[in-house]
Amino acid sequence: METNYETIVIGGGVVGSGIAYHLSERYKEGVLVLDKKYPMSGTSGSTQAWVWVHNKTPSWYAEFNMYSAELYPYLSKKIGDVEYKRTGGLSPFFNESDREKAQKLAESYRKIGIKIKVLSREEVLEKEPYMNPEVAGATYSSIDGNVNPFRLIDMYMRAAKRNGVRYSTYNKVTEIKKQDGKYSVVSDKGAFECKNLILAGGTWSREIGDMLGVKIPVNQLRGQILVSEPLKPFLNFTISGLRQANNGEVLMGYSMEEAGFNRATTLDVIQETANMAVQYVPGLRKAKIVRAFSGIRAMPEDGFPILGKVPGHENLYVAATHSGVTLSPLIGTLITELIMDGETSIPIDRYSLSRFG
Repeated sequence: METNYETIVIGGGVVGSGIAYHLSERYKEGVLVLDKKYPMSGTSGSTQAWVWVHNKTPSWYAEFNMYSAELYPYLSKKIGDVEYKRTGGLSPFFNESDREKAQKLAESYRKIGIKIKVLSREEVLEKEPYMNPEVAGATYSSIDGNVNPFRLIDMYMRAAKRNGVRYSTYNKVTEIKKQDGKYSVVSDKGAFECKNLILAGGTWSREIGDMLGVKIPVNQLRGQILVSEPLKPFLNFTISGLRQANNGEVLMGYSMEEAGFNRATTLDVIQETANMAVQYVPGLRKAKIVRAFSGIRAMPEDGFPILGKVPGHENLYVAATHSGVTLSPLIGTLITELIMDGETSIPIDRYSLSRFG
């Protein structure tokens, strides 16, 4: 295998593969993706895979997510059917006292051009008849939806490979050195050299940064999800907490636990998740659960993406974030612009690693 590349991407998940694909549109060779296991075996393959904008705060961060969601229909046309569905998103609340908070959110979004409706109980039940009739209301956004994460990453990889990107999988990076203006990336399968190095290792960002003496403050958060037997289609929208997939399965859950890299599922969270699902949609009480799984999210210390050039290191870039499924088309576009043009079409200064001091 060739050892010299223009650009190496460490991490082949949804963020790394999205960057590799977008880079490959601009130059057709010289990109290598290194992955310690195989794309989809980590965070990107263990997710609800929402393309979610509404109720992210503050409004400038919601706006960033909106730009990415708007790229999805175009992305699907370019790389193939990723089962992207813009279902619209519902975020229900069960106490009338939460309505004022919902209205404030809708007002802050209106100023940046994101339309959110605050629905009454009757309007929620009209949209989603199987919702608990005790619901007080919900916020609703037409821009939200979901995608099949396996198809998304597979299509990114296929399109990138067609454009000349090389993948080296089951190949853990063990050392990174800078010498003679180039990066030497030492891995289980040998050493590779590149001019541009992109750190897109997700949950492992901190450990990869340490190899270069760069602090990337990303922590791990475990999320557990329950999957029902296939049911006839009955949920119309992506609901904050659950959604129905194309094959009829209902995916439930949105836990956030500090458990390091431990991907076990636990009875207490499984019970909490089942209770949440039944509170939202009482009819799920009769559904059989066929499996539970968990994934580890990459969570920057302040919750916002870490993107762009690494200060003080020439040709070194970082892309570490949660919401990687939602943000991957935009991050891929912006990192490509930064490398190829030296600037981005929308400002990313507030996402710089330099904010952590």
